[in-house]
Amino acid sequence: MRIGIDAGGTFTDFIIYHDGGAMETFKLRSNPRSPASVILAGLAKVAGSRRAEVIHGSTVATNALLERKGARTALVTTAGFEDVIHIGRQNRPELYNLTPVLRSPIIPRSMCFGVRERAHFDGGIAQRPSARELARLKTRLRKARVESIAICFLHAYRNQENERQAAEALEGIGYLCTSHDVCPEFREYER
Repeated sequence: MRIGIDAGGTFTDFIIYHDGGAMETFKLRSNPRSPASVILAGLAKVAGSRRAEVIHGSTVATNALLERKGARTALVTTAGFEDVIHIGRQNRPELYNLTPVLRSPIIPRSMCFGVRERAHFDGGIAQRPSARELARLKTRLRKARVESIAICFLHAYRNQENERQAAEALEGIGYLCTSHDVCPEFREYER
């Protein structure tokens, strides 16, 4: 059995593809305060204790990204790489247009903060972030009224120590995630 779920602002849609090939759909009223409870109720209704492959999407999350209505988010990265999210890569819809309309980054440059730390490509730690610098950063993030923090240090996919240290120091400000937890891959921008 495969179950597709789309959590929207008004309804949460379920599409069920049964092992025999039959399909069915149903909706449950969404609960913005507890979206997971609606998803779990729908799964219990259709699958019970049976095993099922679940594919989940969220119109709410997609719309928040498109409309730039998400949480006030800061990017904390290796010092010197604060502009990487704005520079991007050569991936663009009009490759030969010399004056393309630039996309607005999800996180504005004023919310990108660098930390003096460094891990090498092989995972060796060249510099650990200082507790003093992280304490100052925590103060700056609070003054900026940050609700969410994304930590993405160079080569954290090979060695997570510096990201973990920063995450511990910045805990308590708001939602916090690290690149090694979300997507432990090389490269900076896509993560």
